[in-house]
Amino acid sequence: MSNTYYNPEDLKKFGKIGEFSPNLAEKFFSYYGEVFAEGELTAREKSLIALAVAHTVQCPYCIDAYTVDSLEKGSTEGQMMEAIHVAAAIRGGASLVHGVQMMNKVKEIVM
Repeated sequence: MSNTYYNPEDLKKFGKIGEFSPNLAEKFFSYYGEVFAEGELTAREKSLIALAVAHTVQCPYCIDAYTVDSLEKGSTEGQMMEAIHVAAAIRGGASLVHGVQMMNKVKEIVM
């Protein structure tokens, strides 16, 4: 067994995150539960969004959790990959749009 910085077994311990601060953990988990409850979006849609965001913020625990959750909620592999591509496109576009700032600065200096 190889050691990695992120231990997949730690994901199972997420529920114990309140050990050092039970009050704040209770508030977080209450909020978290409300966020993922059925509402304007289905639970499946919310899971796909979470999977895409997990890739954007590069959280291996979240990627594992929401890959499983998306499958359990009926998402297909194609839907999951498409959601990840949407996240990648937004992340790439956000980097590129900041190029305007660079262009403005170049024009300010050169002109």
